[in-house]
Amino acid sequence: MALMNRQEYIESLRRLDIKVYMFGELVENPVDHPIIRPSINSVAMTYELAHDPLYEDLMTATSNLTGEKVNRFCHIHQSTEDLIKKVKMQRLLGQKTAACFQRCVGMDAFNSVYSTTYDIDKEHGTHYHDNFLEYMKLVQENDWTVDGAMTDPKGDRSLSPSQQDDPDLYVRVVERREDGIVVRGAKAHQTGSINSHEHLIMPTIAMGPEDRDYAVSFAVPTGSKGIYMIYGRQSCDTRKLEGGTIDVGNSEFGGQEALVVFDDVFVPNNRIFLNGETEYAGVLVERFAGYHRQSYGGCKVGVGDVLIGAAALASEYNGVPKVAHIKDKLIEMMHLNETLYCCGIACSAEGYPTEAGNYQIDLLLANVCKQNVTRYPYEITRLAEDIAGGLMVTMPSEKDFMHPELGPVCEKFFKGNANVPTIDRAKILRLIENLTLGTAAVGYRTESMHGAGSPQAQRIMIWRQGNLEHKKELAKNIAKIGK
Repeated sequence: MALMNRQEYIESLRRLDIKVYMFGELVENPVDHPIIRPSINSVAMTYELAHDPLYEDLMTATSNLTGEKVNRFCHIHQSTEDLIKKVKMQRLLGQKTAACFQRCVGMDAFNSVYSTTYDIDKEHGTHYHDNFLEYMKLVQENDWTVDGAMTDPKGDRSLSPSQQDDPDLYVRVVERREDGIVVRGAKAHQTGSINSHEHLIMPTIAMGPEDRDYAVSFAVPTGSKGIYMIYGRQSCDTRKLEGGTIDVGNSEFGGQEALVVFDDVFVPNNRIFLNGETEYAGVLVERFAGYHRQSYGGCKVGVGDVLIGAAALASEYNGVPKVAHIKDKLIEMMHLNETLYCCGIACSAEGYPTEAGNYQIDLLLANVCKQNVTRYPYEITRLAEDIAGGLMVTMPSEKDFMHPELGPVCEKFFKGNANVPTIDRAKILRLIENLTLGTAAVGYRTESMHGAGSPQAQRIMIWRQGNLEHKKELAKNIAKIGK
């Protein structure tokens, strides 16, 4: 089963023995829960489009491990063309779902662990790379969705993992056995964790020798004994329990995050990819961060396309599509969105082969890409809200619009363009609300700030990668200093 389809993916989730809590209660049926199901639909789109001949070139690739056709989300990048297609694929899926489709972190983890395990084995004579190659063959053969899990709760940010008062605030090895390891801790903000077949765990920061037990990377099935999740709630999430569609804004698709707890989980030796080699924890983090910051030049741009389209429709439905300042705001939104896309494509086109054989993006440009993502979606959001108007956040509920007595009143007083049904105006305003303030804000606005590292993390990398000494030498040469 190299390529699952949409329905096969959904049915595969039903077979997972996972433990999920929401609002203090155990969720009996996560797949059909009205709050969770939209996020599953978003992941399902990655499977659906892989079978569409129109998108096959973007959505699939030929595995370097087996020679078989695989979903691009399970692929190890083999060229700059692969890196570029990745960004284009992410923009496409953002356009199709207007939400987070949740497989990007796993894909970025695959490529980071692939090259890092190769380097560790070369230095230490370990067998992590062999372990990972066999694991990747399973991922590709089964077309698994894998949650790449990097972010730890962290506790006191001024202290290293081993210095924390509570030793479990970073995932750690609590027991090393002949046949494997036992791990404890948690990963926070885990995108798509409930909708994933597997979890691929990575360290979250660079570490010193004293943090040996925390320098660990491994893969486990989502339903492993000792793993449970606490669902992260989002603004307006309970609207999905009301049974309507208009007030939700994006009724079919969504994203999800959770706290994933590891309560003494056993990991066999063949699924361990890092175990105490602290000098490679930072290497793995840096490589993953680069790939994931590249990703934001695709997915956020696709969602931005939908938001720009919604804002343009709102201007039409409000009766002001030809007003000069409205057009200028839409132009600015498009300019900012395409600038983000340019960065995603640029860091991909400037990629290069690693010693392991896969392709790494240009780290400087990837960090510039994500630095822009921490800013531009906020401005795009502001302009969309400006164009939409205050009714976006003061409009009566769907039930009022459908009420036999109140409905005609809402229809009368919330009419905009005479040629547009009032209910259509309500739908587009709710979509803008969803993308900028509601559940999708996690996958667009707020995640643009904190996903793949907050702004300062990129600024640190830009300082490291910016080659300032070279730039100073250029200036000296032009100014004839020292000559």
